Amino acid sequence: MKKLISLLYKDYLLLIRDVAGLCLMFLMPIALVFLMTFLQNDIIGKVNEAEISVIMLNLDNDILGNSIEKHISESESFVLTKSKNSENELRIAVARGNYMIGIVVPENASDSIRLNAKRAVQKGFKGEKYESKDSVTIHILIDPTLKTSFRNTLMSTMKEYSAKTERDFLLQELLAALNQSFPFMLGTIQLDGNQVNFDVQYALKDENAAVPNATQHNVPAWTLFAIFFISLSLSVGLINERKDGSFKRLLALPCTYFQYLLSKSILFLFVCLLQFALLFALGIYLFPHLGLPKLLLGDNAWLLLPMCICSSLAAIGFGIFIGKITTDHQQAAVLAALSVVIFAAIGGIWIPVFTMPEIMKIISKISPLNWGLNGFYNILIRNGTLMDILPECAYSLGFAVVCMGIALGYNRRRKI
Repeated sequence: MKKLISLLYKDYLLLIRDVAGLCLMFLMPIALVFLMTFLQNDIIGKVNEAEISVIMLNLDNDILGNSIEKHISESESFVLTKSKNSENELRIAVARGNYMIGIVVPENASDSIRLNAKRAVQKGFKGEKYESKDSVTIHILIDPTLKTSFRNTLMSTMKEYSAKTERDFLLQELLAALNQSFPFMLGTIQLDGNQVNFDVQYALKDENAAVPNATQHNVPAWTLFAIFFISLSLSVGLINERKDGSFKRLLALPCTYFQYLLSKSILFLFVCLLQFALLFALGIYLFPHLGLPKLLLGDNAWLLLPMCICSSLAAIGFGIFIGKITTDHQQAAVLAALSVVIFAAIGGIWIPVFTMPEIMKIISKISPLNWGLNGFYNILIRNGTLMDILPECAYSLGFAVVCMGIALGYNRRRKI
């Protein structure tokens, strides 16, 4: 026990004297959490605002053109400007970036649909099928920088109300044809359009579960990134002790290689827990004062501790593995930093996994940061239980054991 305490004190002194390493472990993740949360929260806010400018030239001035104009103007996703210029001038305005979308509804568009509806009803009463040849073309001019999601929203809105206009015309012509055949007049046959309602909710296990937002993603994500970045300091520290002869003198205490690694693991586990507590405290207490969503821990907040410990042990094991298989500082620094960045990229820290191609979704499952992030999601967002995070904890601990085992085996082989 005395040997372990001495090793811990030695590692503590090495840690506090490494000012650059401490800044890397604490200041960098704080800056990343603030920056990414501010950016993503601003983006989410803009998506929910009416930011897309639309200019519309309604040459129809009838049911079709007026219906499209009305419902686009009422949409929360677009800001509509009515144009009185020519189609060419509207095209130039969109090309210059003055508007994101331009819409041109041609003249007599409603009349064409109304005529087609009348012909379809006449053919139908004769038992014949009507094939329309006089279709209406609405011209859509789109700025190349417009996101696909907004374009799809606009097209969905226009197709919906164009189809509704066609159905209304068809019903009107059908009623007119029936009134000519029946001895009595039929009244208007129409529903109020509110027969089907939609209730959109998040699929949460209970009412206390948190609704996803920028804070709920970024705080655990960048906490994991910070935890795994200690592998850089840990691996470089191991190489330093080998290079300056400290490692051989330590083994002359005598102490075992296992005790040597255990000391470093305990100290860096404490560092990881400190990172975890600091970043989560910022999300809970500071973010609300900065206009950002507050970090909500849910009903099973105690599960954050075992999840954090398992992820920390995975990071520590990885750092020891890097420090053992590399021979100099440059190798360790490059390999550790590059590996953590790759793990973060494929693990969903920067880009959500659900937006990735199928092959990348499969590859993401090998990232230890993905295991930790899924575990934190289960706790913070899905209000999960211990059973829900056991797989992620098991994967992280297994990864730590494999890395430690390789380091111990590699050390034994070199001694032989």
